[in-house]
Amino acid sequence: MMQGHHLAELNVGRLIAPTDDPRVAEFMAALDRINGMGKRMPGFVWMMEGSGKPGTGNTEAKIGGDPQYVSNLTVWEDAQSLETFVWKTVHRQFYDRRANWFEVLGEMHFVMWWVPAGHRPTLDEALARLDHLRDNGPSDHAFGWAHLGETTLWRQRNCAGMAAE
Repeated sequence: MMQGHHLAELNVGRLIAPTDDPRVAEFMAALDRINGMGKRMPGFVWMMEGSGKPGTGNTEAKIGGDPQYVSNLTVWEDAQSLETFVWKTVHRQFYDRRANWFEVLGEMHFVMWWVPAGHRPTLDEALARLDHLRDNGPSDHAFGWAHLGETTLWRQRNCAGMAAE
């Protein structure tokens, strides 16, 4: 952990169907519950929000104009707080079932980086970090779970060798 900094993360996915399609209805219906739980977790700092319309999460934030791309951009006090939310809550059940709702992307779709405490990254800033990770590999500028020696649960969840690494 960097003193005076928080951990930002961006996770991008492309839904297999539009947000109002029955094939992704279960995922869309769970967004408010999962996001609400995340906001109540110890160590949670901030989340990029959408319109606030129930059942939409922040799915209005389009990437490249594609309405099936959805993103999750959050800030946490430290890596352990994010790790606990991702792997030790009901979030993990949805992560494990992501193939039901999301296309398999052939490139990195998850990135983390340190931000000064109080900074709220924009989606453009986060996408630039993801591009940097894709182009240059992990560094202090943009990284995945493997870059954080204090986190281990991602290895136990069989993420090694996957884009979430």
